[in-house]
Amino acid sequence: MQDNWKHNTRNTLKGASSCNDFFQSDQFEDQHFPIKIPLEFANLIDKNNPNDPLLKQVINFNSQARLGSSEFSLSPLADEDNAPVAGLIHKYPNRVLLITSRVCAIHCQYCFRQNFDYAEHDAMSNWLAIEDYIRNHQSINEVILSGGDPLSLSDDKLEKLIKNIENIQHVKLLRIHSRSVVVTPSRITDKLVEILVKTSLKVVLVTHINHENEMSETFVKNIGNFVNVTLLNQSVLLAGVNDDLNALEQLNLKLFDAGILPYYLHMLDKVEGAEKFLVSDDCAIELHQQLQKKLSGYLVPKLVRDENAESKTWMSSKD
Repeated sequence: MQDNWKHNTRNTLKGASSCNDFFQSDQFEDQHFPIKIPLEFANLIDKNNPNDPLLKQVINFNSQARLGSSEFSLSPLADEDNAPVAGLIHKYPNRVLLITSRVCAIHCQYCFRQNFDYAEHDAMSNWLAIEDYIRNHQSINEVILSGGDPLSLSDDKLEKLIKNIENIQHVKLLRIHSRSVVVTPSRITDKLVEILVKTSLKVVLVTHINHENEMSETFVKNIGNFVNVTLLNQSVLLAGVNDDLNALEQLNLKLFDAGILPYYLHMLDKVEGAEKFLVSDDCAIELHQQLQKKLSGYLVPKLVRDENAESKTWMSSKD
């Protein structure tokens, strides 16, 4: 695998003008959450289909069409309230989440952290305090790398961070949540594979894939190099993208073919500006029940909603 992901990251569509030119459209409009689409992802979008499920995830609200709702807020999960140390979020006794980067390869317009204060919560610059916190909490056995996207870090920086985590004796599990691996599959470098395969920690890589069309041939080929790494996927249920029985069925089948186990199907986190993506509770539960009838239990992700410090499972996969 060629180490060209940094080049691909630089060659990204940014702003409404470049996106409207690329897609031969006038749908994009610059607003508070900047538009950012890597070309590896943009090239999977059908330019002739205004309802393309990949396009809908990155195209922002037209300012005249914003719905507005008192249910939507700037910080729906209030992550900052669960940060005893800057850059570390501690909601559950046995695990902590680190904000390892403010950068994402793509700006999904439903992102619940689009207003997050990354300047105040940077795990990399605050590692010593974070290390002390984890060492002083023996119940913590898992560290989760999040962001932004942790794989926006260079391989060298990521390796250094992982080695630091390895040195904390009671931490046994490393979980990495990343959208980069699918929207820029060139990010799966030989060095990255080596780092995750050789670490003494048990590694879980959670991809974020919402539709089967996101899974390019390059992604499917590259993701298969992570031997001895547990591969899970979490999706967000999005109106107009995957709120359809066939779309969810085909996604989960394709994930399993690629060696990835469907894990979570998230209800939308109600961040301001994402109103158009909302799927009602009743529709979500009905879809999930239909999916259970179509697929074996291990192919059905859990339907969940995050509510600040509590993650509620509505419907578990069948046996």
